[in-house]
Amino acid sequence: MEKTWRWFGPEDPITLDMLRQIGVEGIVTSLHHVPNGAVWSYDEVKKMKDYIEDHGLRWSVVESLPVSESIKYGGEDRDKLIENYKESLANLGKNGVKTVCYNFMPVLDWARTDLDYPNPDGTTNLYFNRAEFAYFDIEILKRPGAEKDYDDETLRRMREEVAPRMSEEARRRLVENIIVKTQGFVNGNITESDLNPVEKFRSLLKLYKGVDAEKLRENMVYFLNAIMPVCDEYDINMCVHPDDPPMPILGLPRIVTGDADINAFLDAVPNPHNGLTFCAGSLSGSAANDVPELARKYADRTHFVHARICNVMPNGDFKESTHLDPRLIDVIRTFETQRPGVPMRVDHAPLMLGDEKMGYNAGYSFHGRMLALGMVSGIMATVNADSKTAKTEK
Repeated sequence: MEKTWRWFGPEDPITLDMLRQIGVEGIVTSLHHVPNGAVWSYDEVKKMKDYIEDHGLRWSVVESLPVSESIKYGGEDRDKLIENYKESLANLGKNGVKTVCYNFMPVLDWARTDLDYPNPDGTTNLYFNRAEFAYFDIEILKRPGAEKDYDDETLRRMREEVAPRMSEEARRRLVENIIVKTQGFVNGNITESDLNPVEKFRSLLKLYKGVDAEKLRENMVYFLNAIMPVCDEYDINMCVHPDDPPMPILGLPRIVTGDADINAFLDAVPNPHNGLTFCAGSLSGSAANDVPELARKYADRTHFVHARICNVMPNGDFKESTHLDPRLIDVIRTFETQRPGVPMRVDHAPLMLGDEKMGYNAGYSFHGRMLALGMVSGIMATVNADSKTAKTEK
């Protein structure tokens, strides 16, 4: 696999020169300064590509070329926005950038309740506490009927364990973690400049009134069918990111959560340019997903790999696991042997000493990801050595 790294542009404190020194081969980035829905011009794409190549690297993957909310819920302007998207894809293709990661998650790109969950070794990780999420949904967002979406044990934890410690500061922090800090750096709907993020979030939820999983899936297929001719012309691989977490949240449908969902959208648009970002971390957020088996099943339609993995607790909470988790080793083995050359990046690594004051985006510290890249590189080297040994013995 190609060792890549998510980089947030020239203002990122992690420089391209630093990345070359730690063995990164390709860059995963976006034109973060271009507003959602606007066309990525040929010149802007070329400028970014040239900047990356001037540092001895290549622009391997676009993450992300955002899909506007109106395309997802089927707004009146979706056809115009799809035309803009097609033009952006063409400009990427003309510049030789051929892999585009995107998502079809309504409103929220991803969700966590704690961005600094302490580990025994002194590092911190991202964490999803289901009872805290329920508190946000029921007591802060005050979504009508929200209680019906949670089991009795989660509601008990919310009332007995979470509510008593929710000071005004704790409530503010929960809002920031769920709908602000995880969204702003991915061209999300909420930014740190928003004065009333909860009210803005409520207005976004209203856009999806009447949009269930079936309708959202129809809108995704409509979008994919519209852009496939451009992908065919320029040999661009579209690879959707699984839902994170892989379950319906906040009354919103989710349609890329596991085996049945993945099979459905691949079958609905069988063009080989319609593929998957295999994010082992997102998929492992549900205990129902056998992640190594999914990797084997969908390797041939995977165009991009996110190397991380989560542990799910009996109560439904989940947190990031080590990059040496046996399940992730199995996933790496699959793609290293079945999809040589596919871009791979490590993801959601721990925050380590030296990183805590750098202001890195949540889950994207330098030392933590460098450690993770070293681990995954070692796995890849071992897999390759084993393969050579096996061939020699034959």
